[in-house]
Amino acid sequence: MKKFILTSLCVLFSAAAVCAGADEPLANDGKRGLYAKSLEQVLRLREDEVDLATAALIVSEYWSDLVYGRRYLSRLDDMAFEIRDRLKAAGLPTDHRAIRVINEYLFKELGFASVPEISDPNDLFLHSVLDKKRGYCLSLSILYLAIAERLGLPVYGVVAPGHFFVRYDDGQVRFNIETTSAGGTADDEHYIEKFKVPQTRRDSIYMQNLNKIQTLGCLLNNLGNTYSEVGNIDSALTALERAVQINPSLAESHMNLGNIYLRKGRVNDAIYEYRSALKIKPDDAKSHLNLGNAYTERGWLRDAIDEYHLSLKLDANIIDTYKNLATAYCKQEMFGQAIGQLRRAIALQPKDSSLYSWLGDVYRQMGDCEKAIPQYEKALAMKSDLALAYYGLGLCYNKMGLLDDEIEQYRRVLYIEPDMLGALVNLGNAYVRKEKFDAAIEQYDKAIQIKPDDATIYYNLGTAYINKGNYQKAVAEYREAIRLEPSMGDAHNGLAYGYYRLEKYNLALEHIRIAQELGVAVDEKLLAAIQDRVR
Repeated sequence: MKKFILTSLCVLFSAAAVCAGADEPLANDGKRGLYAKSLEQVLRLREDEVDLATAALIVSEYWSDLVYGRRYLSRLDDMAFEIRDRLKAAGLPTDHRAIRVINEYLFKELGFASVPEISDPNDLFLHSVLDKKRGYCLSLSILYLAIAERLGLPVYGVVAPGHFFVRYDDGQVRFNIETTSAGGTADDEHYIEKFKVPQTRRDSIYMQNLNKIQTLGCLLNNLGNTYSEVGNIDSALTALERAVQINPSLAESHMNLGNIYLRKGRVNDAIYEYRSALKIKPDDAKSHLNLGNAYTERGWLRDAIDEYHLSLKLDANIIDTYKNLATAYCKQEMFGQAIGQLRRAIALQPKDSSLYSWLGDVYRQMGDCEKAIPQYEKALAMKSDLALAYYGLGLCYNKMGLLDDEIEQYRRVLYIEPDMLGALVNLGNAYVRKEKFDAAIEQYDKAIQIKPDDATIYYNLGTAYINKGNYQKAVAEYREAIRLEPSMGDAHNGLAYGYYRLEKYNLALEHIRIAQELGVAVDEKLLAAIQDRVR
């Protein structure tokens, strides 16, 4: 994995200041943090030695090989010199009165502004804010903090659940600065009410003046989410574990790390992180939802159902909660309750096609395909490329014995999602029943490419070769199934038949006896024929 290393930053910052014509250095001149080349080095510094902009640009260079960090630091220095010159020209001291000058320069003159929504991961980074003059709350705040640090102003980052802003606080004058509103001010009560700041812990990080390492931890939390969204789970894990280490009382970091652990199959670790998040922020509906998901994965369905109900009590508009609660009920065969939850979700979002498909799944699991099929069709009328609805129809047609219709649905699924394992295997099974063995083999081969450690697929493939009369290939596939799952009795039974047809009677007898020991009802005529050959 690539390390957090800033390779392009040089150590000639004082020389840059002289070249810029500065009569005195900036407030951060000579800090050890300016010479850090990796995040590991930053985290080993004392807090007063850290240069926030350098640390943020180390993160930027980790994200993009195209970022040239020294160029951005020089730009920040130039901006700080310009503000300082303006303060001198106006006869203003470098105190709280400098904030108005900073705001006018950054937001009115240079045009820095917030993005309407977080859709581009690059908006998280300081280099992108400087390039595009656009950012969201945390990235704009880091820009503001970097300028303030160079001017020697007592400005701090402040985090609220789902939001970040900055605060001027010199011990006598204290006010908040909203970087997404051109430097406007709002009192603490505004943030506490709007972002539902928990007030349950004395050691809470929320609404406190953060040091630079804590601010960096908030950046790593958001970086972890960005990596997660683009599918880079290992990098997301690294960033989020660091975020939790730095800011152990930030609920969002625990919840986001829990999400990564759950995706990696580390269910117990996920449960620990979700519970940690809820200790900090007990009224967070999404944390209860995620904990319910982890409990479901663990098989603790009653606990999962309790968490889903808590989530809905806190926020009745999260559709995924209804879906997952319905799934938990189905696993307990409480189908009526599952249908009730999905009906409530449909009342909230009647145009959500996935809800009708989900409802179709519940009816299908009940064994009522007559009620399931109209739900799948309703979903497909809303969204014609909904693969799961076609898949559900295929399963219904399988139960109803409508082989051609079943095949058609699986083919539609695979047109939309070519790698859906269940559809590949089921289509192969349907082709076997239709005695189209070459077509079945093609589907099983594709399935094995996706999941090469699934013994059942090799067994099915062996059966297709048996039916085709290719006993050599059948034996090879059955042997692979047994290698992966030695107790698969049906594979031993199939292997016995394959060896019999290949005239390897001792091996055939060995495996048919193993099949019997594993509880398979073997063909007595085949057993007798093998025994006759062995004698």
